[in-house]
Amino acid sequence: MSNEALIPAATVMMLRDTADGPEVFMVVRHHEIDFASGALVFPGGKVDKPDFDPALRAYCGSADDYDDKELALRVASIRESFEECGILLAREKGNSDFISAERLNALEGWRDRFNNGEATMLEFAEAENLEFAVDALGFFAHWITPEMMPKRFDTYFYMARAPQDHIGLHDGSESVDSIWITAKQALADADAKKRTVIFPTRMNIEKFAKRKSVDDALAQCGDVVTVTPFIEKEGEKSFLRIQANAGYGDPKEDVTRGL
Repeated sequence: MSNEALIPAATVMMLRDTADGPEVFMVVRHHEIDFASGALVFPGGKVDKPDFDPALRAYCGSADDYDDKELALRVASIRESFEECGILLAREKGNSDFISAERLNALEGWRDRFNNGEATMLEFAEAENLEFAVDALGFFAHWITPEMMPKRFDTYFYMARAPQDHIGLHDGSESVDSIWITAKQALADADAKKRTVIFPTRMNIEKFAKRKSVDDALAQCGDVVTVTPFIEKEGEKSFLRIQANAGYGDPKEDVTRGL
């Protein structure tokens, strides 16, 4: 059992509607990243200490609706989605619309600064007169890494409708490829071994697959049961399981060879 403290993390399922149903933006992790290397995942990562800066409240929409931890998680998810896929949930301060593609392009240099640990979200907001749209995020899922793992993450999954003219593009460092994909296609690719999809990602794709539109998906946010997967033995085999009341059915993944 790991005695290390849980590492707070946040990830965003960035969504858009298409004729084939809602799509989600996903990236392929670099093979040298220490978590989920080479896997198809949603943009996200660890919450940084500066994401908790109380001064950020002045630069977040509806900030008073969230306690300090929740606000930091939402700020981190916006930072990570900007870093990893170039989509920014932000408004010009005092404006109700998301920033335009033209404005987003002018902010491109900040992505490298964030990736290199050379900037904070407060510095970004102050320098560019931005307000982060934390209120545009729907809380979709909460997963905690199993106790037997050496590094444990306390991960919050959010959903958001991507601003219409923000295209999305991987950063080339933490992520080496990216795609807009329907849940059906992502699951088919995983089943065909075309893509690596880790258990929590697959479970949330399956849950998302039941939604007919972005509005439908966002309407289901907020009713979240915390999931901590566990190992269950059946004879000589070991299966990764989750509790039955979490809204994912009753999945079991054979992890016998991985233990």
